[in-house]
Amino acid sequence: MELSEALPLGELAAAFAALPVFPLFDTAYFIVSVLYLKYEPGAVEMSRKSPFASWLCAMLHCFGSYVLAALLLGEAPLGYFSNNSSVILATAVWYLMFFCPMNMFYKCVSFLPVKLIFVAMKEVVRVRKIAAGVHHAHHLYHHGWFVMMATGWVKGSGVALMSNFEQLLRGVWKPETNEILHMSFPTKASLYGTVLFTLQQTHWLPISEANLIFFFTMFMIVCKVFMTATHSHASPFAPLENLICPVLFGSVSSGHPGHHHDHHGASHEAPHPPPPPPAKSKEELNEGTRKRKAKKAE
Repeated sequence: MELSEALPLGELAAAFAALPVFPLFDTAYFIVSVLYLKYEPGAVEMSRKSPFASWLCAMLHCFGSYVLAALLLGEAPLGYFSNNSSVILATAVWYLMFFCPMNMFYKCVSFLPVKLIFVAMKEVVRVRKIAAGVHHAHHLYHHGWFVMMATGWVKGSGVALMSNFEQLLRGVWKPETNEILHMSFPTKASLYGTVLFTLQQTHWLPISEANLIFFFTMFMIVCKVFMTATHSHASPFAPLENLICPVLFGSVSSGHPGHHHDHHGASHEAPHPPPPPPAKSKEELNEGTRKRKAKKAE
């Protein structure tokens, strides 16, 4: 018996999964995406100096996941931009966010209670994009598990994964902020979510797609709204990762990595390096200066 048949929320989940995301939820997604762009240092100044560069960055924030997924699957990267309604809607949001008189639009959407509603609606779109990415990759590569996971992952967090390229458009180069090196909660959640959707798509997870969309969306909404309301950057996955990762991958040592494994404990017997010479006092420095001056005079 499939797990979804035993759940009393099956009809609700099916109705929720069939709910259209355009234009209401897509508008919320664009608002939050462009709002985060405006938070970036120098974004407002760039919109005045180069409106086209600002618009291009906003389009990457709104549609970067589609571009990256298309590149992975060998499709046209600009294919989604043929959706005129979405592009015009995202452009309108960008213009209001940066050029609305007295900054009224920004003040309204950044008001915390309103912002929390938009954040929740954005997570609805994110989970739909993950599910759609896995489904599309499954249609093209029926047995390609890793292709499904990669496509679903970039569909859910493609904007973050393209952040370094987007920074270049703003004239910023910060390779140390690579999203793969320092994954944010949405990126990690998208990765874990795409694994679940891949298992469901290949019939290894006994749950319907509608139920998985519903429950994973509720999880994402609760976590993201709580983190936004409390201004927290702590990942809810951290306790589990701190428990499992040291067992599977080892812990980060304070010394040289793998040193005592390579030398079988020889590092404990190695002599310590000589201590650095003591710093000279102020009088000794002054004395040395006087000697150098006297030597030059001679």
